[in-house]
Amino acid sequence: MGALGLIIKREYKARVSNRSFIIMTFLSPLIVVGMIMLITYLTSLNQAGRQTIVVVDESGLFYKEFESTADIDFLDLSPAGIELAKSEVEDKNYFGLLYIPQNIKNNTSGVRFYGNEAPAISVLEGIEEQIQTKLTNEKLLDRGVDLDLIDESQTTVSISIEDFKGERTSKISSWIKAGAGGGAGYLLMMFIIIYGNMVMRSVIEEKTNRIIEVIISSVKPFKLMMGKIIGTTLAGITQFLIWLLIGGGLLLFLALYLNLNPLENQSAVGNMAVTKMDKIELVVLDILNLPLLKLAFFFLIYFIGGYFLYSSIYAAIGAAVDSETDTQQFMLPVIMPLMLAIYVGFFAVIENPDGSIATAFSMIPLTSPIVMLMRIPFGVPWWQLALSVSILVASFLFTVWFGSKIYRVGILMYGKKPTYKEILKWIKY
Repeated sequence: MGALGLIIKREYKARVSNRSFIIMTFLSPLIVVGMIMLITYLTSLNQAGRQTIVVVDESGLFYKEFESTADIDFLDLSPAGIELAKSEVEDKNYFGLLYIPQNIKNNTSGVRFYGNEAPAISVLEGIEEQIQTKLTNEKLLDRGVDLDLIDESQTTVSISIEDFKGERTSKISSWIKAGAGGGAGYLLMMFIIIYGNMVMRSVIEEKTNRIIEVIISSVKPFKLMMGKIIGTTLAGITQFLIWLLIGGGLLLFLALYLNLNPLENQSAVGNMAVTKMDKIELVVLDILNLPLLKLAFFFLIYFIGGYFLYSSIYAAIGAAVDSETDTQQFMLPVIMPLMLAIYVGFFAVIENPDGSIATAFSMIPLTSPIVMLMRIPFGVPWWQLALSVSILVASFLFTVWFGSKIYRVGILMYGKKPTYKEILKWIKY
């Protein structure tokens, strides 16, 4: 085994045998799944129980309009008057009081809601919609309009989306694709930052302990840097595969254990129920029709390419400084392209995945690993994928060469914070 292979093996064994690495490898999927379950549980606890809203309707138009729901009981205390109703609400600790004035037709701004806290937006909007609908109907009746004729004339249009092959899709398919691609892109960004920092810390540690001076006496700096990058990459892929197996297994177990089936309990009662289930089926089909294998394959490709690209930069930064504190001045130019890729992906790709901005940023090597992953679920021509990967590989090779120039000088520099001007001089050596 050559020197490069020995360094790769050493770096890989040093990472995977680290106690914190082992703990986080097996603990992280449990934490993520546990957080999902905890958020779901806390959300259910956060939902308020049944609330009672007292209604005082001086106009006499709405006492039959507000019907109790699963969450809200409407109690009509119009005969008692507003003052007595307020006292009743406070004494019995009701949620609130809805006051409708007598001249509501001419003064819609007179409607008031009294309570110690504001109701949920959905509750308030529902009440407003009921009042608006009733007042509109009353004004139409005053003008002699036949409401039954209007109701019979109401027409609902629902546009179905279908491709030329006859495959149907839901109206939120773009958001489903964006969510899948965005999740992959964000995960890739986190991996680049986590494992890139791991390479940088490894270089700083060996430089601080002066071990690096012994190592480079028998190994060229370029091979040492490549060995660190490849070894850490293999450790990252190992950790990711373990996360995938454990996390996927846990989610599958929970889905089977809790009997989570989105197509269960399909009811044939009423057209509305059928329509709703039809929409759910379309959403499920959209998820199943995602190019998951293609996305997973290119995730691996862009993970390796993007990680190699950024890791060479992280390694060069680690070689140029003496401690992690000194790295702060160099980190912003590294993090900015990743953050820019996330924002461009979510704002440009969702709006137009084949637009000039989305296409351009999926070719730029510093942003392509994230933006291209966001575009893949929408369908990307193979020539664009090939061109993007080729540019990424060429940029990685250039960055490794560029970074190795800094690395070979920086690893032997101590006691001085380098400036950008000095680092540029190192490249000429």
